[in-house]
Amino acid sequence: QVQLVESGGGLVQTGGSLRLSCAASGGTFSNYAMGWFRQAPGKGREFVTAISWIGGRTSYADPVKGRFTISRDNAKNTLYLQMNNLKPEDPAVYYCAARPDAVLSLYYRTYPYWGKGTLVTVSS
Repeated sequence: QVQLVESGGGLVQTGGSLRLSCAASGGTFSNYAMGWFRQAPGKGREFVTAISWIGGRTSYADPVKGRFTISRDNAKNTLYLQMNNLKPEDPAVYYCAARPDAVLSLYYRTYPYWGKGTLVTVSS
């Protein structure tokens, strides 16, 4: 069973950048498709982006396309989310998630393993 720990969240100004990391342990990282989701106060968990287990395929939610980039380093057991041009609508707790499948998924219920999240705040 894989354990996930996110890091890299913080406070950034509108238009700024952050890079989130998700360190995985306890499993063979390359056997998992990975995703990033976010949850803002009072809202449901929202798909952000996902990547297949080898990294050959990715998918992005429309609000983040062109601004966010997901990547993974299977040798380091780490998932990344590069977030550029952050906007006032981006603040949330960001979670990484893993599913034991080659194929990525946009649906949070298909991910059985989750980190505890890292908070991203954007100031105007």
